[in-house]
Amino acid sequence: MAHVSIESLEKKYSPKAPAAVESLDLEIKEGEFLTLLGPSGCGKTTTLRCVAGLERPTGGRVSIGGKVVDDPAHRTHIAPDKRDIGMVFQSYALWPHMSVASNVAYPLKMRKIGIDERARRVREALDMVGLSEYSSRMATDLSGGQQQRVALARALVATPQLLLFDEPLSNLDARLRQDMRSELREMHKRVGTTSIYVTHDQEEAVSLSTRIVLLNKGAIEQVGSPREIYWHPVSHFVADFVGYDNFIEGTVVGADQYGVKVLLEGTEMRLVCPPRNDVHEGQRVDVAVRSSSVILGPPAADKPNAFEGLITDVMYLGDDFIYELQLGPHKVTVSIRTAEVANIWPTGAPKVGDTISGAISPDSLACLPALHANVPAMA
Repeated sequence: MAHVSIESLEKKYSPKAPAAVESLDLEIKEGEFLTLLGPSGCGKTTTLRCVAGLERPTGGRVSIGGKVVDDPAHRTHIAPDKRDIGMVFQSYALWPHMSVASNVAYPLKMRKIGIDERARRVREALDMVGLSEYSSRMATDLSGGQQQRVALARALVATPQLLLFDEPLSNLDARLRQDMRSELREMHKRVGTTSIYVTHDQEEAVSLSTRIVLLNKGAIEQVGSPREIYWHPVSHFVADFVGYDNFIEGTVVGADQYGVKVLLEGTEMRLVCPPRNDVHEGQRVDVAVRSSSVILGPPAADKPNAFEGLITDVMYLGDDFIYELQLGPHKVTVSIRTAEVANIWPTGAPKVGDTISGAISPDSLACLPALHANVPAMA
C-alpha cells in the first residue's frame, strides 16, 4: 500500500489552451479507495494518467509511497513501469493472441519473475477473480465481464503498491456493472491496496469509495465521504451532478447551529434546511431537493416542511410515478414508487388538478448560495 501526494498539479496540452488540470492538491491515504468523479473534460482521467506516468505534468509534483515520480521543475519523471502500480483500463487492453494465463503473467514476465513463481502467482490472481478454470482460454473468447476480471487479475498479480482504474466498467451493461461493483468492493476489502478510481457515474462512486473527489473544469469542487457528497453538496454543480433535480429560490430568514430557515420566493412557505456556515439572514439561496426525497401522503401539518401542492402533470414510468407539483410560482418534481401509490391513496391515485399534501425531511435538503447571490432580494 502507498500514500499518494499530488501537489499543485498542472497539465496543459498547449500553451494557449486552458489547463486540463490546474493547481490540484490531493493527499491519498494508504489503503484508501478514492474516486475521481466528474463529467467528461473535468480532468479526472488526466489526473490519473499523470499519477500513472502516462502523461507528463507541466507543473506541480506527484509522489507515490514517499518517492517523487514527477516534478517538472526538477526534470524528474519516473517511467510508468518503474512506479510499482497496476492499472485497469476502460478497454481492458488484453493481448488478443494470448491466453488468459499469459495475459495475467505478462507483468511478471516483464519483471523477470521465474516460471514456477510466475505460475503460482497467476493461479492465485485468477482464483481471486474467480477465473482459474479459464486460464487456458484465449482472452477474446471470454465475455466482457470476464475480460474485465482478467484485466483486474493482471493488475493485481504483481502485488503493486497502487491500483489505478480508468472507467473500467463503462463498457459493461447495467447488470454486469452492478455485479462488478460488488466484486471490486469485496476485492478491496480483501487486498486493501491503495486505489484511485475514475468514473463519471455517481452511483458507482458512492458504492465503491471511501472518499470522493468531485472535479469540475480541472479543479476540485468538493472532497468528502460518499455520504457527505451525496447529502451535503457545497455548490449547484455538485448538487446537480449527484442527483438533486429541484432548485427552489428563496431568502434566508433565520440561520443558527440548528438549521437554516428559508422563505420560498412568492409564497408563505418556509423550509428548514441543515445548518450551514456560509449563509446568513437576508441572503438569496436555492434549496436543492431530490424528487425521490419528497414524501407524499395525507395532510401532515405536524411534520417539518409540510406543504400542499397542485398536480400539473403525471407521468407513469413503470416502477415509478413522476408528479409535477405547483408550489406558488415554483414547479417541483416528485418521484414515488408505483408500489407505494396504492398504500398512500387506496381509493385511487391523484390526478392532474388535484391538490395533494406532503413533507420534506430537513436532512434531505441542501441550502445553496444562489447562482446570482450578488443580486439583492426584492423588497
